[in-house]
Formats: sequence, C-alpha cells, structure tokens
Amino acid sequence: MEKILIVEDESVIRSALRKLLERNNYKVAEAGSVKEALERHDLSSFDLIVSDLRLPGSPGTDLIKHANDVPVLIMTSYASMRSAVDSMKAGAVDYIAKPFDHDDILNAIKAIIANHSPQSLPKEKRATSNKRGMPHLGGLIGNCPAMLELYEYVRKVAPTDTTVLVHGETGTGKELVAKAIHANSQRIEQPFISVNCAAIPETLIESELFGYEKGAFTGANTNRMGLIEAADGGTLFLDEIGELPLEAQARLLRFIQEDEIRRIGSVESRKVDVRLICATHRDLKSLAQTGQFRQDLYYRINVMQLVLPPLRERGKDILELAETILENRCLASHKEPKVFSPKAIQAITTYTWPGNVRELENVIERAVILAEGDTIDNDLLNIDLELVNVTQIRTRKSKPESASGAVAKSVTEPVGETDAEDSSEDLSLEDYFQRFVLEHQDSMSETELARKLGVSRKCLWERRQRLGIPRQKSAKSAS
Repeated sequence: MEKILIVEDESVIRSALRKLLERNNYKVAEAGSVKEALERHDLSSFDLIVSDLRLPGSPGTDLIKHANDVPVLIMTSYASMRSAVDSMKAGAVDYIAKPFDHDDILNAIKAIIANHSPQSLPKEKRATSNKRGMPHLGGLIGNCPAMLELYEYVRKVAPTDTTVLVHGETGTGKELVAKAIHANSQRIEQPFISVNCAAIPETLIESELFGYEKGAFTGANTNRMGLIEAADGGTLFLDEIGELPLEAQARLLRFIQEDEIRRIGSVESRKVDVRLICATHRDLKSLAQTGQFRQDLYYRINVMQLVLPPLRERGKDILELAETILENRCLASHKEPKVFSPKAIQAITTYTWPGNVRELENVIERAVILAEGDTIDNDLLNIDLELVNVTQIRTRKSKPESASGAVAKSVTEPVGETDAEDSSEDLSLEDYFQRFVLEHQDSMSETELARKLGVSRKCLWERRQRLGIPRQKSAKSAS
C-alpha cells in the first residue's frame, strides 16, 4: 500500500483529501505545515508528498529539498499559474490547481507514483536497455526496426530547439515521445507543459493557451497567464493539434513565427522562449489540402516528423511489452508475479489492438485485478480468439475507406450471419458505448452525448480516443 503525506493547513481540506485517498487504498499521514511535517514524519518513508503551496511559516516548495527522491505534488489556486510554474522549477514533480475534482487528484497521484522511478533519474532517460535486454527510451520500450529508428531520431533532435511533429494512432505513446525529447534536451530543468487540444472547449482554447487580461471578457476578473507563457524556457506539448480551431491556429502561427504571444485583451506582446512539440493521429496534410487545417501552420510544425508505429506492426515487441506491463502491474498491485498462459500469449500476439499500448495496459491491469492464481489465462484478458480470426479474415477481404469507417464497420456489423440477433443482446458496456456514440453523434452535441451516457465530457473524449472514434466536425457537435 502506497504511503502519502498530505501537508495542508486547512483542516477541512486535509481531512477530505485524507478520506478520499484512504477510500482508494492509500495509507495517509497528515501535517499542517512544513515544520510539522519535518518534525513528525520521515519524508523518505513516503511514496508521494501532496502539499499546498501557501502554508504558515514556509511554503510547500521547501519540502522539495528535504524530500530527496520522494516526489512532491503541489496544490495551488487556479489563478496562480506563475506560482505553479515556479514550483516545478523548484523541483516539484507536478502541480494541480484548486479547486480540483476527485478524478483529477486521483489520476495525478496514480500517474506520479507509477512513473516516479524514471522521473527521479532524468539523466538515465537516454536510450539504453532494460533488464529484459530490450532497448528503451524513457517510458518507450521496443526492439522492432521502427522503434530503433525512432530512438535514433529522438537522440538527434532532442538537443536542438527544432519543432517536432509526432504522428501515430491513439494510444501509441505520443506524449512519451515528447517527454523523452524534453528529458534529453537542454531544457530538462524547465517546465514541460502538456495540452490536449481536443479536451478543451473551442470557446476556451485561446484563453487557455494565450491567457487574458482583467476585463477582457465577462468573467475575466483577474489577469491570467496562458499555458504557452507558463512553458517559457521549457517545452510545450500540443497533443491532438488537428483538433485546434482555425482561429486559434492563426494565433499559434504568430507565436511560432515571432516567439511572442499576446494575451486576450492586451495590446502588448510578450517574448517567450518555448520549444514546441505537436502530436496528432490525423493526416494533417490532407486536412490542410481541404482547408480544415492551415497549410502555413502545417509547414511550420512539420519540420521534423517522428512516426510511432501501431502496436499491431511491432512484431515481437507486443509480447515483450505485455510481459513488462504485467510485471509492473503486479508490483503496483502488491501481487505475486504472474505469467501468461499459452492461450493468452496467442491472443495477445494475434489481436490487432485498435487502442494500441493504452488498450494493452488496460486489458492487463484488469486481468491482474481479477487473477486468483499465478497464471493469466485468455478468459481474464477477455480477448475472443475466434473473433480475432474472423476480424483478420474480413480485414484482408475489405479495404476500409477511413479509420472512422473501419471502426463503424467493426461495431455495427455482426461477426457472423447467424449471430446477428444475439450480437445486439449480448453487448458489453464498451460495445454499448461504441454503438450509442456512432448512432447519435451526428444528431447530438458532445455535451448531450456525455449526459445521456452518464459521463463527463472529458471521460467521453478519453473513451473516444481509446476506442478510436474521432469526434465529428459538425455544427451540432461544435455547439
């Protein structure tokens, strides 16, 4: 059970956070100030320290120099972005803005604890070999020719300030590539700011990226720094840049050309020094030719393009990745080491993995939770070998017109003619989600879809990405 220290002077917040973490199987200790934390606790005994930035006596960032290799997550008010960036420069592993919801803090804590070891050794993030003998770079692992070529490109481009475009299907690890570039660059000690362009509403994207001045619009009660400005000196990662609205693309182009930004409502420009890395799973060149993406912006960001291969094209890497993930999940869950059965290995190596590495991680995590013995069998992976074989045959016989078309076909068509009726009556939750979105996305907005499915817009977008269902661009969906 992971141990977490909460340092927060507001007893109500501290108590609520402690109860939340304990309900999620964390062991929690508390302190009301930096001084109390140092006097009452051995910081090295914790897996993570979660501290408020503003504390009586000393700020929460003072814990960083006493924590050694223990990561420190800083909590700060939503408006004080500069304070958050200063915290990261001081050595905080991440920050989270108040007020935050339960999912935000739990996801942040889970990610930090899972990734603490590689993050605590940034100098060793260069391409090397893990204990299985597989070459890896940061969180990327693989030995296939495409991955070895990718490592070489990352080593060459990382020390420069060249803009990089990372292309790959959803779930292949594009953000890991961006982090590997940042970790091997001269900017490693500076902020790494990640922005998912598809997860921010179109009406807010410009204010999020560029910031705004007090009074710029209704509700702008104070000056606010944008994420580009927050990345000053470091690296800005724009994930799913193909989802960026055309108006924001124009402003982004000026930032790239002039190395300066202008907050909304301001008449003054500010110089910034930011290394830009973009990522997409879409064909930006085709989008540019049809006017859905600015051609001038495409040429600006496509200086150095790195391509991540889909999991189905990585050969023996699939099994090696699966075994590495299995080992890590067993350790994280405090369970005895487990192995895959022959049937499970057959399923892992023959399945096409439309969700790529992210889907593989989710499948194995579920299997580890449900496993009773020391063997992971195919039934725990929930991969139907017969369905895999049928899908492969049908894929060879028909050439899909587009990625979205392939998804629609695999979801809406029955596996066999005799199973047409049964397939609609034996749907899993994921199957239901896919069908509902595909059938109603043209007539419902994203907000309406999320409400009908009982999830947040963020959750809806994440499931779209995992299942390979791109958001449709229409007047209704944009509303």
